[in-house]
Amino acid sequence: MLQNHEGQKVPSVVFHTRQGDAWQDVSTDELFNNKTVVVFSLPGAFTPTCSSTHLPRYNELADVFKANGVDEIVCVSVNDTFVMNAWKADQEAENITVIPDGNGEFTKGMGMLVSKEGLGFGDRSWRYSMLVKNGVVEKMFIEPEKEGDPFEVSDADTMLKYINPEWKDQPSVAIFTKPGCPFCAKAKQLLQDKGLRYEEIVLGKDATTVSVRAVTGKATVPQVFIGGQYIGGSEELEKHFA
Repeated sequence: MLQNHEGQKVPSVVFHTRQGDAWQDVSTDELFNNKTVVVFSLPGAFTPTCSSTHLPRYNELADVFKANGVDEIVCVSVNDTFVMNAWKADQEAENITVIPDGNGEFTKGMGMLVSKEGLGFGDRSWRYSMLVKNGVVEKMFIEPEKEGDPFEVSDADTMLKYINPEWKDQPSVAIFTKPGCPFCAKAKQLLQDKGLRYEEIVLGKDATTVSVRAVTGKATVPQVFIGGQYIGGSEELEKHFA
């Protein structure tokens, strides 16, 4: 039976982390004391749901969490520090603090340690999220106890709506650009002026002109998409906002 720890202090644990070329111990006191922290815990780094949705969405919305009073977003998994660091780098999740609970001490203390032997994982964390204020758990979203790896309530959007019930998500924005392009700079400035977060896809780094042509039918940049709608270049974006 999974345990809800709302109203209780988080377990006192020291995590052994690797920072650069040196070992650095990080205690739960350092992570949580005098802070408002959002924690999300998942079965494993590099696993499908964790990599495609759970971690990326928290990283994407980090600035919104900060604007709503959250000091830090922490991802905990029963993995070693080398795996967690490599996963963070691979995901480009610069807004997330990854914590390796390699021995499962913190997860066990939270009542969330479960057996994943059927997958060859050994003991891992059940998927959950929580809001911790000054070391005390205010709210937990624990995935339902059912077969598989449910992902229904521990997502970033659910947590944000708890913290701020008035919050509404913006449409997803993507923009194809290339370095040194003045029209790309103009389009990005237009998006910033509207307060819109965007994902930038840089030609030569993240994609090629073949990708742009395949998606838009054009080989020029910028090319902007908002909420699944193809907008076009900087002039079309200006008209869209007008």
